Amino acid sequence: MIIYSGSKADFMTEVEEDTIAYSIRDNILEKMHRKTGEAEFRSWINSLEYMYKVLNDDQIPEDSGIAIEYNLPNTSKRVDFLISGYDQENSANVIIIELKQWEKINKVEGLDGLVETFTGGANRRVVHPSYQAWSYAEMIRDYNEYAQSASVQLHPCAYLHNYLRTETDPLDDPQYQEYLDDAPVFTKGDVRKLRSFIKRAITTGDRNGILLEIDNGRIKPSKSLQDSIVSMLESNPEFNLLDDQKVIFERIMELSHLCEKDGKKRVLIATGGPGTGKTVIAINLLARLTQKGVFAQYCSKNSAPRTVYARKLKGHRTKSSIDNMFKGSGAYVDAPENAVGVIIADEAHRLNEKSGLYGNQGVNQIHEIIRAARLSVFFIDESQRVTVKDIGSVSQIQNWAFINGAEVYEEQLTSQFRCNGSDGYLAWLDDVLGIRKTANYSIEDIDYEYVVFDDPQEMRQKIIERNAESNKSRILAGYCWNWPKEGRSNTHSHEIKIGDFEISWNLDGGEAFAISPTSINEAGCIHTTQGLEFEYVGVIIGDDLRYEKGQLITDYTKRARTDQSVKGLKKMMSEDSERAHRIADEIIKNTYRTLMTRGMKGCYVYATDPGLRNYLKMRTRSSYQYTTHTL
Repeated sequence: MIIYSGSKADFMTEVEEDTIAYSIRDNILEKMHRKTGEAEFRSWINSLEYMYKVLNDDQIPEDSGIAIEYNLPNTSKRVDFLISGYDQENSANVIIIELKQWEKINKVEGLDGLVETFTGGANRRVVHPSYQAWSYAEMIRDYNEYAQSASVQLHPCAYLHNYLRTETDPLDDPQYQEYLDDAPVFTKGDVRKLRSFIKRAITTGDRNGILLEIDNGRIKPSKSLQDSIVSMLESNPEFNLLDDQKVIFERIMELSHLCEKDGKKRVLIATGGPGTGKTVIAINLLARLTQKGVFAQYCSKNSAPRTVYARKLKGHRTKSSIDNMFKGSGAYVDAPENAVGVIIADEAHRLNEKSGLYGNQGVNQIHEIIRAARLSVFFIDESQRVTVKDIGSVSQIQNWAFINGAEVYEEQLTSQFRCNGSDGYLAWLDDVLGIRKTANYSIEDIDYEYVVFDDPQEMRQKIIERNAESNKSRILAGYCWNWPKEGRSNTHSHEIKIGDFEISWNLDGGEAFAISPTSINEAGCIHTTQGLEFEYVGVIIGDDLRYEKGQLITDYTKRARTDQSVKGLKKMMSEDSERAHRIADEIIKNTYRTLMTRGMKGCYVYATDPGLRNYLKMRTRSSYQYTTHTL
């Protein structure tokens, strides 16, 4: 959606008459039903005056197309300024300009394409302007059918008109060079340079025809993107489909074809426990649907699985449009109905009611996903709901499917490919944690390495030894230690302390916890590991789970103050204590169940409570009767 469009002549006239910002404001209200803040309004006045200076050149055609605030389809991202026309060979060209009012930035070491600058009233980490402009161009190249068929040449750049560049400027640091090569940055005093950049691509006007065609272009994955993602998938044997994974995969592909054919809305719910291959199917679907020209997206609440699987698909490439295929679960608040062919909601048990930073946007994430997709697929394990806000359940999905007029299909994954394929270990763990009673009182005959340690140092040493084999072993911990903002990039800032044992929470920076070689020196929590798997895990159980006087006790008051998982429980306790106790019990037990099922080959455990350590040891050898009590 283009908020403002016209010719260069139209734009120049509106700037001269001081009406351009008002036109944009009124169009946003009309097209997006959104009011414009004072700061944004002022930024248009300021930045567009500078673009007026740039375009004030007779060699830039008067009938060149101009678009301001182009809303990329199915995203909340808007391209600031576009110019269209033809070059000397009569090829269609579009200049993409990201406008910034920044005056200073700092580079961010170890994080790809990020800088730090003062914006929104505080110093924040944001993407480098070259990366931002480049990523917008990639989105258009990869998903706009007109841009593909007409071979439109896209030329991204950024214009920081208030930024005074220095000789050794952090903006030009070598770590950003690949983005600068694709999308140069123009700064204060670079009006003539930016003009030259525009004039090389546009010598004849198009009367805004190219931009209007792009705006009306159908969303379809490009052939290059299709080929790229499939080749990367085939080079990753961990994504091979087995047994009922293949059956459900083919069923979903069949439903996608039906939706394309008859236009009906459908929902498929696939339930399965840890290690049944939910994510493997999800990634295969994303790749194969894209290969067939279907606009498909993978979404999850947690960023950790999105980051890891996107990285695995693109291998060692630091730049990839694959990032555009992975979305947060709150990405569909404002998405038009049926805007996406297939949305694959992984870890659907973690979906929330509201979206946004303050949880004040939208109606319900399940509803918004179903509404936005022709076919929505939900992979779910209700025993992995680990926060008060988690609402993902089969019944909720069924209800919202009915409201949206969608046909519902249900499938179940039963084959277990984690924990050495041992369903016995999972059943035993459920019984041990009091989640459900099973006949699995012992794991003496189960082919899975499970060890309870009395010393966290010994457990860490064992995990380090295992990790040396393949970088696929990690230490995980319950959220019983604060995770402060300060020191998040310092591996020597040890938040978890047990006697003389100390370790840092996984760092806020660098590669994803699951794949970074240095992560062996850190501990991951439920939020950075759910949806992922390792070969061996060492799990630290905090004081929120204890064993006293023959009872298994869950105690949410021992959770860290920084843990948002139990936010709202204190208030709920005063209103409905029975319900609050039940939810607290479920969250704590599900958290440790999830952590203790991340290891494919083994799980090592240290519990801060001696009584719990003794109980866990006894349960490895023989049956044990107990009751559960929640504080």
